[in-house]
Amino acid sequence: MKKKLILISLAVAAVLLVRPMLASAQILEPVKCVPSLVKTDDSNAELRFATTIDDGWHVYSYGLGNSGPIEATVVFDKLKGAEAGKLTHVSGAEEEQYDEMFGMVLRFFEHEVTFAVPLTITADDYAVSGHLQYGACNNQNCLPPTNVPFEFGATDTAGDETGITTTEGGLTQLPPTWAPVHDEAIREDASPKDASLWKIFLSGIVAGLIALVTPCVWPIIPMTVSFFLKRSESKRKGRRDAYIYGASIVVIYVLLGLIITLLFGASALNKLSTAAVPNLFFFALLVVFGLSFLGAFEITLPSKWSTSIDAKSEKTGGLFGIFLMAFTLALVSFSCTGPIIGFLLVEVSTLGNILGPLVGMLGFAIALALPFTLFAIFPAWLKSTPRSGGWMNTVKVVLAFIELAFSLKFLSVADLAYGWGILSRPTFLCLWIVLAALLGCYLLGWIRFPHDEPKTHTSIPAFLLALVSFAFALYMVPGLWGAPCKAVSAFAPPMSTQDFNLADNTVHAQFDDFDQGMQFARQHNKPVMIDFSGYGCVNCRKMEQSVLSDERVASVVNNDYVLITLIVDDKTALPEPMYVTENGKQVKLSSVGDKWSFLQRYKFGANAQPFYVLLDGEGNSLAGSRSYDEDVPAFLEFLNKGLEKY
Repeated sequence: MKKKLILISLAVAAVLLVRPMLASAQILEPVKCVPSLVKTDDSNAELRFATTIDDGWHVYSYGLGNSGPIEATVVFDKLKGAEAGKLTHVSGAEEEQYDEMFGMVLRFFEHEVTFAVPLTITADDYAVSGHLQYGACNNQNCLPPTNVPFEFGATDTAGDETGITTTEGGLTQLPPTWAPVHDEAIREDASPKDASLWKIFLSGIVAGLIALVTPCVWPIIPMTVSFFLKRSESKRKGRRDAYIYGASIVVIYVLLGLIITLLFGASALNKLSTAAVPNLFFFALLVVFGLSFLGAFEITLPSKWSTSIDAKSEKTGGLFGIFLMAFTLALVSFSCTGPIIGFLLVEVSTLGNILGPLVGMLGFAIALALPFTLFAIFPAWLKSTPRSGGWMNTVKVVLAFIELAFSLKFLSVADLAYGWGILSRPTFLCLWIVLAALLGCYLLGWIRFPHDEPKTHTSIPAFLLALVSFAFALYMVPGLWGAPCKAVSAFAPPMSTQDFNLADNTVHAQFDDFDQGMQFARQHNKPVMIDFSGYGCVNCRKMEQSVLSDERVASVVNNDYVLITLIVDDKTALPEPMYVTENGKQVKLSSVGDKWSFLQRYKFGANAQPFYVLLDGEGNSLAGSRSYDEDVPAFLEFLNKGLEKY
């Protein structure tokens, strides 16, 4: 009975921990509505509500009557110097469906809709305020009536053709070229998704398998399995204890992933990938872990923790005693597993997926726990496993070089975001070349570290790894003169930081300002390609090296388009903050990256990078959009389609 109560308690604790996380993951607004006032001429304007709708949800149309669901309605609290027309829509496909519950045909919108109210301006000092109310449902539930407030005056219209100005104490004026173009080809679901949970899970498994062959874990496996088999009255009971031991390891490490997830939350994990302070912290953390694996020092938890828990496990016995034994393993092996876990959590936490740390730790724990279970079932396998020895310290040192190399990625993100200029692409490649060469020297026995045993010969696996390491170093050397080095393009700084470039087959951004680029395009009668990118965007670097560096693509973009590259994580402060309305709230945009990130959300209904869109000089869509896809012919077709329509 006591065993069942313990298992039930563990299950309840896991549910209680998971429920808040899942609840927070579901607190997402399925409908996003941004109001704006567009002045078409001196006496006419249009009040618009650009609305994007998540898949599976729909927003009900206007004019449904009181007997139907919540319809879209605009309520004016103030209407001074203007006359309002009827609510209509200027984009989005209205759908109809008979609803048995209401006994009527319902009209609604999916994916996107822009509601509009025409205004006739009758006075120079006009002012309008109020709210749009709408109802939204999916197949399972509905939102309560939602209000989107608006307040505009004579100075709050998007009538400036040349750029953006800010009214004192009011909202920022947006030019006509900022007007939303949320057509079917330009929706948020056209952008790349967060990192695949399957990839994160597999990364966790790889990390767990690496942790297995470290000096702190591998020698413990045969001792632990033998302990369970010898102390039990029967092999069956010994195997059962080993199963519980393995399951306890999974629970312990998964709880760690849950704690990380609950501490940060979805929005914070998304920001980790570009914020300078977290990236600098991750850089320092990986350097410390790398030096620890090289033998400079050991990262250990207080010994009294493991001693105390080990003593309690011996006294307790039963299921809880086995759980405490697994916890003792986690504490004792921390000097080896800690840097690996830290590296795994750092990587998955910057991928923008709220479940990343949880899924990553699940994969890690399963890989770590599996041998204890398998060797308990098949104890004869233990005889064929490699014996503990110096090769395990070699594994640690190889991991140290890898962690030191990846630490530079995080330093690079912070350096680019704040424009410090301390880690250009050649500098980054030089450091990686040196690290790869030193790793090759170590594997051949030319370099030794404090915990290494004397070598009398070089093993075949070490020789082959050294060969790969030296080849990798040589592969990166041409990158110092501008070669794309596509294998490392996702981690290295962009080509724009290259000191000199002998390979001049890349695209060149003519503008890094949307309004200036659009004005230039109108003056020279050319179409525009907008490239929403980011310093911390791995897939952006891949697209630059695999697609935009293609001679055919580069020729079309450089000769036929005005290329405007907008960096959404540029931390450069704006000369003057912008004040805009988003999701019914006034938002302050302080940096250049904030401005371009808002433009992408407001105009195109997308928020992930890379994101490419083709426009004419007035800001109208020519050929939809493209996101991460290394298909060069498809990208060429996309560019040619835009030219044909233009």
